[in-house]
Amino acid sequence: MTVRVTVAQVTVADDHEANRYLVADAFAQAAKVDADLLLLPEYSSGYHRSGVGIEHAEELDGPYVTLLRRRAAETGVAVIAGTTLPGDDPAPDGGPRKGVNALVAVDGAGELVGVYRKVHLYDAFGTRESDRLQPGPVDAEPLTIRLGDLTFGAITCYDLRFPESARRVVDAGADVLVVPAAWVAGPLKAEHWRTLLTARAIENTVVAIGVGMAGKGVTGRSVLVGPDGVVGLELDETPQLRTVDLDADELAKARAANPSLANRRYTVVPREDRESSREG
Repeated sequence: MTVRVTVAQVTVADDHEANRYLVADAFAQAAKVDADLLLLPEYSSGYHRSGVGIEHAEELDGPYVTLLRRRAAETGVAVIAGTTLPGDDPAPDGGPRKGVNALVAVDGAGELVGVYRKVHLYDAFGTRESDRLQPGPVDAEPLTIRLGDLTFGAITCYDLRFPESARRVVDAGADVLVVPAAWVAGPLKAEHWRTLLTARAIENTVVAIGVGMAGKGVTGRSVLVGPDGVVGLELDETPQLRTVDLDADELAKARAANPSLANRRYTVVPREDRESSREG
């Protein structure tokens, strides 16, 4: 059985209402091609190049996730999308609390399947995401959603640079690794994006799908890489939607030929749990 996936490489604005219209249209386009799953970028509810924080946050019962659930129920298309939730940590200057960079998964009946709160904040390449956002708990259950014969698991953007994040989702049963991102542009950044997605696909024998945001200051370049490292889809920097079919039988064949998951000798343990076990 195949699972049809629409990758929506869209440009996200600071205007949340405008973004909801954009997402509603993406659902319509996915439904037209009988997609089972719509993938949207990180921060797809609202984004600003200077940073995203509490001013962009909405509750899970707010307008954005409510729209995702309604459109999923209307079209039968499941969705994985990035958003920003309110956090509870104060800002460094004692100002308002921070936001939380999050992913939500909604099934084709409109039910909220789960939420992932980004663990690795982007404090790199001259940017400090932690000034505006708080990280998610390292020991939270991985975000997965089952569609047909495939399980999709998700991490966010900068998490991609940490192979343990992907491996933990795979240990939770993921056959397809989804990475919504607003991958900041810069020297070699597009090359890093492609290389890291390829590495995560090969080492975990999964299909890896990087869903990039289009627009100024970000790279776009959504990529789908098979478990053999072959790139099956690669977009440029412009906004566009593309649809692919994923075959569970083909994935099973790749894992039989390269049983690296079965042959490994190490597990992934969240750092805080490891430290507490040493103390005990």
